[in-house]
Amino acid sequence: MKETALVIMAAGIGSRFGGGIKQLAPVGPNGEIIMDYSIHDAMEAGFNKVIFIIRRDLEEDFKAIIGRRIEKLLPVQYAYQELTALPEGYSVPAGRTKPWGTGQAVLTIKGMADCPFLVINADDYYGKECFKRIHDYMTGQMDEQSEVYDLCMGGFVLSNTLSENGAVTRGVCQVAEDGTLKTVTETYDIRMEADGLHAADEAGNPVSISPSQPVSMNMWGLPVGFLDELEAGFPVFLDGIKEGDIKAEYLLPKIIDDLVQSGRARVRVLNTPDKWFGVTYQEDKQAVVDAIRGLIQAGVYKEKLFD
Repeated sequence: MKETALVIMAAGIGSRFGGGIKQLAPVGPNGEIIMDYSIHDAMEAGFNKVIFIIRRDLEEDFKAIIGRRIEKLLPVQYAYQELTALPEGYSVPAGRTKPWGTGQAVLTIKGMADCPFLVINADDYYGKECFKRIHDYMTGQMDEQSEVYDLCMGGFVLSNTLSENGAVTRGVCQVAEDGTLKTVTETYDIRMEADGLHAADEAGNPVSISPSQPVSMNMWGLPVGFLDELEAGFPVFLDGIKEGDIKAEYLLPKIIDDLVQSGRARVRVLNTPDKWFGVTYQEDKQAVVDAIRGLIQAGVYKEKLFD
């Protein structure tokens, strides 16, 4: 069986969750957190190792709550996303407090990953189907030697990814007839109001999107060679930051979209009917608890997940 890794981005600050560590909030009947369900589904699909990307100040809590349990099930490694982890010759601008985004997060696993890997968010529940479809693609179709990066992504229906408790940010996609990605645009402040769906671009200008549009939820299947691209592109990104901008982020959707537009990447969109849920806001937690309970009652999961 071809080796495949699950990479979980768990270094988020969680500011919208009241300052707590939202990735570690229990949602299952035996204290399971959302990551437990993602890892369970990934293992069931065939992924055989996991790399957690975390912050060093969360390390002890993280290992106590989930890491040491998962280490009993499959090989585990840890990578650390740090604000100061910059290429030689670069320094942190005055006033900058947050790390550099999902592109930098994934770059932290360079030298650790030695096989195709699936990147996911720690605080998102994706459902079983996309793990299966992505694993099948990565082990049966992905051409790791292609001159054009051969990538895949989980494609979710926008309306299945909204929160009832506030606005969300999504990578809104345009997909070609052959099922490959045409564009992915980071779109902000997406919320459903009484008069319909509202959203904004990076500058805050209103944009028109459809509830049925496919979106990226940072669920990317990537060949190990993609890490070289992230490493080469990081200083280019840093050089392009405008003076005084202390919030610019090196984001996977933007990186991948640039590669697609330049003809240097092809992304297969693997659509799923599964409904996303996650803990973006503190008020979301009860909805996630209820959703997990419903999946257990429907027989999707055992009450004791890894029993």
